[in-house]
Amino acid sequence: MPELLEVRSLHVDVEGKRVLRGVDLTLRQGEIHAVMGPNGSGKSTLAYTIAGRPGYEVVEGDILLEGESIVDLEPEERALKGVFLGFQEPPPLPGVRLSSLVVAAVNKRMGVESLSRAADPKVFGRLVAALQRVGLTAEYAQRELHVGFSGGEKKRVEVAQALVLDPKVVILDEPDSGLDIDGVRVVASIIRDLRESGKGVLLITHYARLLQYVKPDRVTVLVDGRVAARGGPELAEEIERKGYGAVAGQAPAGTA
Repeated sequence: MPELLEVRSLHVDVEGKRVLRGVDLTLRQGEIHAVMGPNGSGKSTLAYTIAGRPGYEVVEGDILLEGESIVDLEPEERALKGVFLGFQEPPPLPGVRLSSLVVAAVNKRMGVESLSRAADPKVFGRLVAALQRVGLTAEYAQRELHVGFSGGEKKRVEVAQALVLDPKVVILDEPDSGLDIDGVRVVASIIRDLRESGKGVLLITHYARLLQYVKPDRVTVLVDGRVAARGGPELAEEIERKGYGAVAGQAPAGTA
């Protein structure tokens, strides 16, 4: 499988503090790459940096999407190229309906000047179908985004957006947070479908619960902003049994 996303020797500062220290990672088409680690290990920083969140300063290294550096691009430019980020804690957007956001994103990708009127008449149908797929009603399309949503509803809506917007790289930061077991199974099923459709999925988590339902192709463990271990799905199982301390330092040389 061709490499879709490459993170090369990434060093990142946040508010003047070094958070990532030489992280290397690759994501291929049709692959799920799980990034695990204890709290504060740099997992979310890696996700935000790839997506281009302001305040996350790349001081060394590069990020390539299909062989092209995106490290100097604005977040919206990265999104237009196919990078989608599902936030660990999606922020509420009062006054912005979910349907309006999706229409604006689709129109922008199509190069349409107006962002308020749907250029693709099928987008609403796709949005409703995606909401139903994640176990939500069509009514959510007209609600203000994440306003009054439970934690589980926020996660379901994020995954629904990924289905509608059809990105190349799907970064999901703790997508099982706030979900009950039925919700975890639904989200896991969609993640498997995203892989089958050729998307590259970067799955950020510190618990192996979700990985019981989604078998990753590769696992990378971050500890203190560095790659501490790499492996396949068996590494996630080992972490579940032994904890992070027992697997740190297992990263084979030259692998990402």
